[in-house]
Amino acid sequence: MLPGFPDAAPLQGLAGGVLIGLAAALMLLGAGRIAGVSGILARSTGIAEGSMARTSAWGFIVGLPLGALAIRLGSDWEPAVFAGWPLLIVAGLLVGFGTRMGSGCTSGHGVCGVSRLSQRSIVATATFMAAGIATVFFTSLLGD
Repeated sequence: MLPGFPDAAPLQGLAGGVLIGLAAALMLLGAGRIAGVSGILARSTGIAEGSMARTSAWGFIVGLPLGALAIRLGSDWEPAVFAGWPLLIVAGLLVGFGTRMGSGCTSGHGVCGVSRLSQRSIVATATFMAAGIATVFFTSLLGD
């Protein structure tokens, strides 16, 4: 929570969104690459080829949790994890399968693709937003 702000969640969300947009823009302008995490992960493991060097892909992938760790250590933020490791692992594998099937992830389609007015990304983003909204709706009906 920010000092002097009783409910800083909207400001934190805005700041996070601005940082994500800035990072995507810097990656596109600086490296000429789309900041799609699933594609970068595939390049780091050698599953997919691309113009990004494998070492750069690894730097990006390693930097994601390190950035979250830096925020965690430098603030009073508490992560909200409501599931155990087995469920998180299964969920992660399903997300990975979905990103390969959908030719991209939320960062690639939702942040980078929509901003470039890609029709495929607009459809993909609308689909995963609808699925997320439906999931929240039905989960709230069931009482968590």
